[in-house]
Amino acid sequence: MNSDAVVINAGPLMALSKLNILHLLKALYRKVEFTRGVYDEVVVEGMRRGYDDAQALHLFLEQEDWQPTAIETIPVELAEAALDQGELESIALTMLRGRLLLMDEERGRTEAQKRGITTKGTLGVLIAAYQADLITANQLRFYFDQISERADIWISPALCQRLLHEVLS
Repeated sequence: MNSDAVVINAGPLMALSKLNILHLLKALYRKVEFTRGVYDEVVVEGMRRGYDDAQALHLFLEQEDWQPTAIETIPVELAEAALDQGELESIALTMLRGRLLLMDEERGRTEAQKRGITTKGTLGVLIAAYQADLITANQLRFYFDQISERADIWISPALCQRLLHEVLS
């Protein structure tokens, strides 16, 4: 499919890595960008802590030759928002690029939307993959069930159920 380029934050990168479906990013988007802060959070810190999904993500990014993008400055009005470094950098990069932002964290999405940025989370990526015939309805159900059941993916099971019902009804 390879539609527009996107900026991705830590949440969707980690969730897609944990589910072993990072390939969907490559199939859905022409270009995927992430910042150094996001890379350090999910790969460097994850590998330091011994997380298998961080190692898998590192190998995937290396294989695809996807490198982090440096962000020199965060706009002052954005820097004042109560967000972590990766979220601030992801929003700042998206403001520069004018792209879709893939982010799960609600406060970050709210700050991005205040700035006119369109956001989509992990569930939105999975729905887009389903709508593009990259995964079946059964696979979509499976991934939503996995997200709902896993303690290491912090997405509301109620949101999973509601969106799955909307998409498959």
